Amino acid sequence: MRGSWCLNRRTELRFRLLAISTVKSVTVKIKFLLCCCIALTLIVLLFSAASSTFVLWTNQTPSALSRFTDSRKGYSIVMNTWKRYDLLKQSIKHYSYCPRLESVHIVWSEPDPPSDVLLKFLHHAVKSKPKDGGHVKLKFNVHKEDSLNNRFKEIEDLETDAVFSIDDDVIFPCSSVEFAFDVWQSAPDTMVGFVPRVHWVDSSKGAVDKFMYGGWWSVWWTGTYSMVLSKAAFFHKKYLTLYTNEMPTSIREYVTENRNCEDIAMSFLVANATGAPPIWVKGKIFEIGSTGISSLGGHSERRTECVNRFTAAFGSMPLVSTSVKAVDSRNIWFW
Repeated sequence: MRGSWCLNRRTELRFRLLAISTVKSVTVKIKFLLCCCIALTLIVLLFSAASSTFVLWTNQTPSALSRFTDSRKGYSIVMNTWKRYDLLKQSIKHYSYCPRLESVHIVWSEPDPPSDVLLKFLHHAVKSKPKDGGHVKLKFNVHKEDSLNNRFKEIEDLETDAVFSIDDDVIFPCSSVEFAFDVWQSAPDTMVGFVPRVHWVDSSKGAVDKFMYGGWWSVWWTGTYSMVLSKAAFFHKKYLTLYTNEMPTSIREYVTENRNCEDIAMSFLVANATGAPPIWVKGKIFEIGSTGISSLGGHSERRTECVNRFTAAFGSMPLVSTSVKAVDSRNIWFW
Protein backbone atom coordinates (compact mmCIF):
# COMPACT_ATOMS: atom_id res chain seq x y z
CA MET A 1 0.00 0.00 0.00
CA ARG A 2 2.78 2.38 0.90
CA GLY A 3 4.56 1.71 -2.43
CA SER A 4 1.35 2.38 -4.28
CA TRP A 5 0.85 5.66 -2.40
CA CYS A 6 4.39 6.78 -3.26
CA LEU A 7 3.82 5.95 -6.91
CA ASN A 8 0.65 8.03 -6.99
CA ARG A 9 2.45 10.87 -5.23
CA ARG A 10 5.27 10.86 -7.78
CA THR A 11 2.76 10.77 -10.66
CA GLU A 12 0.91 13.75 -9.20
CA LEU A 13 4.14 15.71 -8.87
CA ARG A 14 5.07 14.94 -12.46
CA PHE A 15 1.69 16.22 -13.67
CA ARG A 16 2.12 19.37 -11.63
CA LEU A 17 5.59 20.00 -13.03
CA LEU A 18 4.32 19.33 -16.55
CA ALA A 19 1.42 21.76 -16.08
CA ILE A 20 3.70 24.44 -14.67
CA SER A 21 6.16 24.05 -17.54
CA THR A 22 3.31 24.20 -20.06
CA VAL A 23 1.91 27.37 -18.54
CA LYS A 24 5.35 28.96 -18.52
CA SER A 25 5.82 27.97 -22.17
CA VAL A 26 2.48 29.50 -23.19
CA THR A 27 3.21 32.63 -21.16
CA VAL A 28 6.58 33.01 -22.85
CA LYS A 29 4.97 32.61 -26.27
CA ILE A 30 2.28 35.18 -25.51
CA LYS A 31 4.88 37.64 -24.26
CA PHE A 32 6.94 37.00 -27.37
CA LEU A 33 3.96 37.64 -29.66
CA LEU A 34 3.08 40.83 -27.80
CA CYS A 35 6.65 42.06 -28.13
CA CYS A 36 6.56 41.29 -31.86
CA CYS A 37 3.29 43.23 -32.28
CA ILE A 38 4.68 46.23 -30.41
CA ALA A 39 7.89 46.16 -32.38
CA LEU A 40 6.02 45.89 -35.69
CA THR A 41 3.79 48.83 -34.75
CA LEU A 42 6.82 50.96 -33.91
CA ILE A 43 8.50 50.03 -37.18
CA VAL A 44 5.38 50.97 -39.17
CA LEU A 45 5.07 54.31 -37.35
CA LEU A 46 8.73 55.11 -37.87
CA PHE A 47 8.55 54.13 -41.53
CA SER A 48 5.43 56.25 -42.06
CA ALA A 49 7.07 59.26 -40.46
CA ALA A 50 10.23 58.76 -42.50
CA SER A 51 8.21 58.32 -45.69
CA SER A 52 6.23 61.48 -45.03
CA THR A 53 9.41 63.42 -44.41
CA PHE A 54 10.97 61.99 -47.55
CA VAL A 55 7.97 62.90 -49.69
CA LEU A 56 7.86 66.37 -48.19
CA TRP A 57 11.52 67.04 -48.97
CA THR A 58 11.68 65.42 -52.40
CA ASN A 59 8.31 66.19 -54.01
CA GLN A 60 6.76 69.20 -52.32
CA THR A 61 7.55 72.73 -53.39
CA PRO A 62 6.01 75.99 -52.15
CA SER A 63 3.84 76.16 -55.28
CA ALA A 64 2.69 72.57 -54.84
CA LEU A 65 1.84 73.10 -51.19
CA SER A 66 0.00 76.31 -51.88
CA ARG A 67 -2.63 74.54 -53.94
CA PHE A 68 -4.08 73.07 -50.76
CA THR A 69 -4.69 76.52 -49.30
CA ASP A 70 -5.69 78.31 -52.50
CA SER A 71 -9.22 79.63 -51.95
CA ARG A 72 -10.08 78.96 -55.56
CA LYS A 73 -9.69 75.26 -54.86
CA GLY A 74 -12.66 75.27 -52.50
CA TYR A 75 -16.31 74.79 -53.40
CA SER A 76 -19.55 76.72 -53.33
CA ILE A 77 -22.90 75.50 -52.06
CA VAL A 78 -25.98 76.21 -54.17
CA MET A 79 -28.94 75.53 -51.90
CA ASN A 80 -32.53 75.34 -53.06
CA THR A 81 -35.16 76.41 -50.54
CA TRP A 82 -38.87 77.18 -50.33
CA LYS A 83 -40.55 78.64 -47.23
CA ARG A 84 -38.71 76.41 -44.77
CA TYR A 85 -36.81 79.01 -42.83
CA ASP A 86 -36.00 76.89 -39.80
CA LEU A 87 -34.50 74.20 -42.03
CA LEU A 88 -32.59 76.80 -44.00
CA LYS A 89 -31.11 78.25 -40.81
CA GLN A 90 -30.10 74.82 -39.55
CA SER A 91 -28.47 73.84 -42.84
CA ILE A 92 -26.52 77.06 -43.33
CA LYS A 93 -25.28 77.02 -39.74
CA HIS A 94 -24.08 73.44 -40.19
CA TYR A 95 -22.33 73.77 -43.54
CA SER A 96 -20.59 77.01 -42.55
CA TYR A 97 -18.20 74.87 -40.52
CA CYS A 98 -17.04 72.79 -43.50
CA PRO A 99 -13.31 73.59 -44.00
CA ARG A 100 -13.15 74.23 -47.74
CA LEU A 101 -16.52 75.88 -48.24
CA GLU A 102 -16.02 79.29 -49.86
CA SER A 103 -19.53 80.59 -50.44
CA VAL A 104 -23.22 79.78 -50.13
CA HIS A 105 -25.72 80.78 -52.81
CA ILE A 106 -29.34 80.43 -51.77
CA VAL A 107 -31.79 79.92 -54.64
CA TRP A 108 -34.76 82.10 -53.66
CA SER A 109 -37.93 81.82 -55.77
CA GLU A 110 -40.50 83.06 -53.28
CA PRO A 111 -42.74 86.06 -54.10
CA ASP A 112 -41.48 88.00 -51.07
CA PRO A 113 -37.78 88.79 -50.48
CA PRO A 114 -35.99 87.27 -47.48
CA SER A 115 -36.83 89.05 -44.23
CA ASP A 116 -34.35 91.16 -42.28
CA VAL A 117 -34.56 88.69 -39.40
CA LEU A 118 -33.62 85.78 -41.68
CA LEU A 119 -30.81 87.73 -43.31
CA LYS A 120 -29.37 88.75 -39.95
CA PHE A 121 -29.38 85.18 -38.66
CA LEU A 122 -27.79 83.67 -41.77
CA HIS A 123 -25.07 86.30 -42.06
CA HIS A 124 -24.23 85.82 -38.40
CA ALA A 125 -24.11 82.04 -38.94
CA VAL A 126 -21.56 82.21 -41.76
CA LYS A 127 -19.42 84.74 -39.91
CA SER A 128 -19.31 82.69 -36.72
CA LYS A 129 -16.67 80.39 -38.25
CA PRO A 130 -13.76 82.56 -39.46
CA LYS A 131 -11.64 81.22 -42.33
CA ASP A 132 -8.16 82.14 -43.45
CA GLY A 133 -8.51 85.44 -45.23
CA GLY A 134 -12.14 86.02 -44.24
CA HIS A 135 -15.31 83.98 -43.80
CA VAL A 136 -17.85 82.08 -45.86
CA LYS A 137 -19.67 84.39 -48.27
CA LEU A 138 -23.47 84.32 -48.33
CA LYS A 139 -25.54 85.45 -51.31
CA PHE A 140 -29.19 85.20 -52.31
CA ASN A 141 -29.99 84.44 -55.95
CA VAL A 142 -33.48 85.94 -56.13
CA HIS A 143 -35.77 84.89 -59.01
CA LYS A 144 -39.12 86.38 -59.95
CA GLU A 145 -40.35 83.18 -61.60
CA ASP A 146 -41.09 80.17 -59.40
CA SER A 147 -39.44 77.31 -61.26
CA LEU A 148 -37.28 74.35 -60.30
CA ASN A 149 -35.01 75.37 -63.17
CA ASN A 150 -33.86 78.26 -60.96
CA ARG A 151 -31.60 75.96 -58.97
CA PHE A 152 -29.46 75.55 -62.09
CA LYS A 153 -29.53 79.12 -63.35
CA GLU A 154 -26.12 80.46 -64.30
CA ILE A 155 -24.40 82.34 -61.45
CA GLU A 156 -22.13 85.05 -62.84
CA ASP A 157 -20.19 85.79 -59.63
CA LEU A 158 -19.48 82.16 -58.74
CA GLU A 159 -15.81 82.10 -57.72
CA THR A 160 -15.20 78.34 -57.51
CA ASP A 161 -15.33 75.68 -60.19
CA ALA A 162 -16.89 73.15 -57.82
CA VAL A 163 -20.59 73.45 -57.03
CA PHE A 164 -22.20 71.42 -54.26
CA SER A 165 -25.91 71.36 -55.05
CA ILE A 166 -27.93 70.61 -51.91
CA ASP A 167 -31.51 70.85 -50.69
CA ASP A 168 -32.28 72.69 -47.47
CA ASP A 169 -33.78 69.62 -45.78
CA VAL A 170 -30.81 67.23 -45.91
CA ILE A 171 -27.58 67.41 -43.94
CA PHE A 172 -24.34 65.51 -44.41
CA PRO A 173 -21.37 65.60 -42.03
CA CYS A 174 -18.68 67.98 -43.22
CA SER A 175 -16.26 65.05 -43.35
CA SER A 176 -18.48 63.35 -45.93
CA VAL A 177 -18.83 66.53 -47.98
CA GLU A 178 -15.08 67.12 -47.94
CA PHE A 179 -14.46 63.53 -49.03
CA ALA A 180 -16.95 63.88 -51.89
CA PHE A 181 -15.16 67.07 -52.92
CA ASP A 182 -11.88 65.13 -53.06
CA VAL A 183 -13.54 62.52 -55.25
CA TRP A 184 -14.94 65.23 -57.53
CA GLN A 185 -11.49 66.78 -57.92
CA SER A 186 -10.29 63.47 -59.36
CA ALA A 187 -13.06 63.61 -62.01
CA PRO A 188 -14.25 67.24 -62.26
CA ASP A 189 -16.30 66.76 -65.43
CA THR A 190 -18.69 64.25 -63.92
CA MET A 191 -21.30 64.40 -61.16
CA VAL A 192 -20.32 63.11 -57.73
CA GLY A 193 -23.14 62.64 -55.25
CA PHE A 194 -24.71 60.83 -52.34
CA VAL A 195 -28.14 59.85 -53.71
CA PRO A 196 -28.00 57.29 -56.54
CA ARG A 197 -30.83 56.32 -58.90
CA VAL A 198 -31.04 53.97 -61.85
CA HIS A 199 -32.80 53.47 -65.18
CA TRP A 200 -33.30 50.36 -67.29
CA VAL A 201 -34.96 49.29 -70.52
CA ASP A 202 -38.68 48.62 -70.12
CA SER A 203 -38.84 45.20 -71.76
CA SER A 204 -42.57 44.91 -71.06
CA LYS A 205 -43.26 47.53 -73.74
CA GLY A 206 -41.64 45.40 -76.43
CA ALA A 207 -39.31 48.19 -77.55
CA VAL A 208 -35.69 49.04 -76.79
CA ASP A 209 -36.27 52.80 -76.59
CA LYS A 210 -38.58 52.81 -73.56
CA PHE A 211 -37.12 53.07 -70.09
CA MET A 212 -38.06 52.75 -66.43
CA TYR A 213 -36.91 54.88 -63.51
CA GLY A 214 -35.74 53.12 -60.36
CA GLY A 215 -35.42 54.56 -56.87
CA TRP A 216 -33.15 53.61 -54.00
CA TRP A 217 -34.46 50.06 -53.60
CA SER A 218 -33.76 49.34 -57.26
CA VAL A 219 -30.19 50.53 -56.75
CA TRP A 220 -29.87 48.40 -53.61
CA TRP A 221 -31.27 45.32 -55.36
CA THR A 222 -29.26 45.54 -58.58
CA GLY A 223 -26.07 47.12 -57.26
CA THR A 224 -26.02 49.54 -60.20
CA TYR A 225 -26.96 53.17 -60.78
CA SER A 226 -26.88 55.71 -63.62
CA MET A 227 -27.72 58.98 -61.86
CA VAL A 228 -26.87 60.85 -58.68
CA LEU A 229 -29.54 63.32 -57.69
CA SER A 230 -28.69 67.00 -57.45
CA LYS A 231 -30.27 67.19 -53.99
CA ALA A 232 -26.74 66.35 -52.82
CA ALA A 233 -24.11 66.34 -55.57
CA PHE A 234 -20.94 68.04 -56.80
CA PHE A 235 -20.58 69.19 -60.40
CA HIS A 236 -18.60 71.79 -62.36
CA LYS A 237 -20.07 75.28 -62.57
CA LYS A 238 -19.96 75.11 -66.38
CA TYR A 239 -23.03 72.88 -66.26
CA LEU A 240 -25.04 75.77 -64.85
CA THR A 241 -24.22 77.67 -68.04
CA LEU A 242 -25.08 74.68 -70.21
CA TYR A 243 -28.35 74.08 -68.38
CA THR A 244 -29.35 77.73 -68.72
CA ASN A 245 -28.33 78.24 -72.34
CA GLU A 246 -28.16 74.87 -74.10
CA MET A 247 -30.61 72.54 -72.39
CA PRO A 248 -33.46 71.69 -74.82
CA THR A 249 -36.23 74.22 -74.23
CA SER A 250 -38.83 71.46 -74.12
CA ILE A 251 -37.12 69.97 -71.05
CA ARG A 252 -36.96 73.23 -69.12
CA GLU A 253 -40.62 73.91 -69.94
CA TYR A 254 -41.61 70.43 -68.79
CA VAL A 255 -39.74 70.91 -65.48
CA THR A 256 -41.50 74.24 -64.86
CA GLU A 257 -44.96 72.94 -65.69
CA ASN A 258 -44.69 69.70 -63.73
CA ARG A 259 -42.47 70.90 -60.85
CA ASN A 260 -40.42 67.73 -61.06
CA CYS A 261 -37.39 66.08 -62.66
CA GLU A 262 -34.93 68.99 -62.80
CA ASP A 263 -32.43 66.63 -61.13
CA ILE A 264 -32.92 64.01 -63.84
CA ALA A 265 -32.47 66.73 -66.46
CA MET A 266 -29.11 67.71 -64.96
CA SER A 267 -28.01 64.06 -64.91
CA PHE A 268 -28.91 63.80 -68.61
CA LEU A 269 -27.00 66.99 -69.39
CA VAL A 270 -23.78 65.89 -67.67
CA ALA A 271 -23.91 62.34 -69.06
CA ASN A 272 -24.53 63.68 -72.57
CA ALA A 273 -21.49 65.96 -72.24
CA THR A 274 -19.12 63.35 -70.79
CA GLY A 275 -20.34 59.97 -72.06
CA ALA A 276 -19.41 58.69 -68.59
CA PRO A 277 -21.32 57.58 -65.49
CA PRO A 278 -21.58 59.62 -62.30
CA ILE A 279 -19.82 58.62 -59.08
CA TRP A 280 -21.76 57.59 -56.01
CA VAL A 281 -20.13 58.49 -52.70
CA LYS A 282 -21.18 56.61 -49.59
CA GLY A 283 -22.29 59.00 -46.88
CA LYS A 284 -24.67 59.20 -43.97
CA ILE A 285 -27.66 61.39 -44.74
CA PHE A 286 -29.79 63.18 -42.14
CA GLU A 287 -33.29 64.11 -43.29
CA ILE A 288 -34.30 67.13 -41.22
CA GLY A 289 -37.45 68.06 -43.12
CA SER A 290 -40.83 66.54 -43.74
CA THR A 291 -41.35 63.91 -46.41
CA GLY A 292 -41.05 65.30 -49.93
CA ILE A 293 -42.72 64.61 -53.26
CA SER A 294 -41.00 61.23 -53.54
CA SER A 295 -43.50 59.85 -51.01
CA LEU A 296 -46.53 60.84 -53.07
CA GLY A 297 -48.44 58.27 -55.08
CA GLY A 298 -47.38 57.85 -58.68
CA HIS A 299 -43.93 59.34 -58.08
CA SER A 300 -42.04 56.57 -59.91
CA GLU A 301 -44.46 56.75 -62.83
CA ARG A 302 -43.92 60.50 -63.19
CA ARG A 303 -40.16 60.06 -63.03
CA THR A 304 -40.34 57.33 -65.66
CA GLU A 305 -42.27 59.73 -67.89
CA CYS A 306 -39.47 62.27 -67.43
CA VAL A 307 -36.79 59.77 -68.39
CA ASN A 308 -38.57 58.89 -71.63
CA ARG A 309 -39.39 62.50 -72.53
CA PHE A 310 -35.82 63.62 -71.91
CA THR A 311 -34.46 60.70 -73.94
CA ALA A 312 -36.59 61.78 -76.87
CA ALA A 313 -35.45 65.40 -76.48
CA PHE A 314 -31.77 64.39 -76.48
CA GLY A 315 -32.29 61.98 -79.37
CA SER A 316 -30.88 59.00 -77.44
CA MET A 317 -30.31 57.71 -73.93
CA PRO A 318 -27.16 59.41 -72.58
CA LEU A 319 -27.17 57.88 -69.08
CA VAL A 320 -24.41 55.34 -68.39
CA SER A 321 -24.82 52.66 -65.72
CA THR A 322 -22.07 51.69 -63.29
CA SER A 323 -21.52 49.77 -60.08
CA VAL A 324 -18.60 51.82 -58.74
CA LYS A 325 -18.95 53.37 -55.28
CA ALA A 326 -16.48 55.68 -53.54
CA VAL A 327 -15.91 54.88 -49.87
CA ASP A 328 -13.68 56.69 -47.40
CA SER A 329 -11.38 53.88 -46.24
CA ARG A 330 -10.39 55.85 -43.12
CA ASN A 331 -13.83 55.19 -41.67
CA ILE A 332 -14.01 51.43 -42.18
CA TRP A 333 -12.00 48.53 -40.78
CA PHE A 334 -11.88 46.27 -43.83
CA TRP A 335 -11.57 47.46 -47.42
